[in-house]
Amino acid sequence: MMTGGPTGTYIRIGQDIAALGAECGLTLNVVESAGSLENFVGVRKRRNTQFGIVQSDVLEYLKTYEKNDPEIQDAVRGVRIMFPLYNEEVHVLARKEIGSLRDLAGRKVAIGVKDSGTYLTASLILDILQVKPSERVTLNPDAALPKLEGGEIDAFFYVAGAPASLFAKTEIDPAKFHLLPITEAPLLATYSRAEIPAGTYGFQSEPVDLVAVKAVLMTYDYDPKRNAYHRESCATVADFSSLMLSGLERLRETGHPKWKSVDLGALPPGWRVGSCVKTGMALDYKPACKAASAGTAADSGNEDYLDLLKQRLKN
Repeated sequence: MMTGGPTGTYIRIGQDIAALGAECGLTLNVVESAGSLENFVGVRKRRNTQFGIVQSDVLEYLKTYEKNDPEIQDAVRGVRIMFPLYNEEVHVLARKEIGSLRDLAGRKVAIGVKDSGTYLTASLILDILQVKPSERVTLNPDAALPKLEGGEIDAFFYVAGAPASLFAKTEIDPAKFHLLPITEAPLLATYSRAEIPAGTYGFQSEPVDLVAVKAVLMTYDYDPKRNAYHRESCATVADFSSLMLSGLERLRETGHPKWKSVDLGALPPGWRVGSCVKTGMALDYKPACKAASAGTAADSGNEDYLDLLKQRLKN
């Protein structure tokens, strides 16, 4: 499973899932990565890599920025969601005189380091809204904050589940800086509405309406009839699908705190559930705990995923 950096949330979520597999005799290797884009490519190209954790807007990003790359577009068509995980709020910390995202036009804005999740989301949001900063500065949020406070940039993007530790542990002057509201209608085709409650951060006394991107566990549309690798990969996906549903309450109790906010019914726009995932969701499915064949049902969209989810969570 492709995850993220050694101290981030993605790798902790991956380790929790691997622990479920270990109890069943299944080995899941959790691999560090640079983030969503590397994970997407890894699931498509790395041998024996059936899973990756990515931001849900990675599909829209690749459709937009890699539309002329036939290999990437073929990969986009084959990618499937396994389960939605948790929301990551889009924070934009800006100078007080900047009132909205559109006011970032002509300003210096830090958008994260290249190929990071923040970079992906910031690039996409600015282009959807056709906002043209004078400079898109490739800095990670930790480096961007002192640049903002020192007057070298005007704002920076940071995609992280609230409360984001960078803001929670730092003294930020509320007279000089604030979080921008993000309510523009064109963004809602890709992102979901969210709110950061008043007092979440020391500098933020009022609630802020913005958008969130969903962290999702992705897989690939394996065809068990194609070859042995696809057959075994489909079985692995089905096994972990079943194990995660059976172990969800335990994950919420003993795993990373973000498991408590996981809503498996909150499928993000543009994603299709994998047929191998739905195989493992069936009430009568029993994980093999070894590589084994798993047949797949015909792809009928996401409606049967929600039906299977309701059946499993009742038991």
